[in-house]
Amino acid sequence: MSTVIDSLERSQLRRIPRFAAGDRLRVHFQVVEGTRRRTQVFEGVVIKRQGEGVRETFTVRKQSFGVGVERTFPVHSPKIERIEVAARGDVRRAKLYYLRGRVGKRARVRERRYTGPEERVEAGLLHDPAAEAAAASDAEVPGDAVDAQALEAEGADDGATAEPADTGAAAADADAGEAPATDPDPAADQAEK
Repeated sequence: MSTVIDSLERSQLRRIPRFAAGDRLRVHFQVVEGTRRRTQVFEGVVIKRQGEGVRETFTVRKQSFGVGVERTFPVHSPKIERIEVAARGDVRRAKLYYLRGRVGKRARVRERRYTGPEERVEAGLLHDPAAEAAAASDAEVPGDAVDAQALEAEGADDGATAEPADTGAAAADADAGEAPATDPDPAADQAEK
């Protein structure tokens, strides 16, 4: 293929969230009715995604008053305002045509129980700049350096120098197996007398 065509197609590509078959999407797209223009939301399960580049399309299916409705959208269409990933589906197929023969509860797709924070950030569901900055700074500093920095920070907060604790006498008592000097049970003292 010509590089001119590739460059033209590359300029028409848009940034979209990651999604696959089985995910529940909300597609906000523009509908032109005469001179009016409005945004309509189509929410349903992605049953297929096909093609690549500018020609890539995806099909969304929903149940509307007991009737299955499917709509195919071009991924990079300028009429699509935005695509939201409502839920991730737990499926093992790329094309979910079997949903066409099902109605009611049987037509549901099981949701993925856990999506890690990395996947939620990629999907656009989670964005925490402070957490991202902290993760980046933790990744740059090795583990031993972090511990040393934490110890230095604790010593600086106290305002006093750390003194070694007198653990020698306590360790000798524990090794000898002797009971502590104070007996917490007064009833045992009276029984001995």
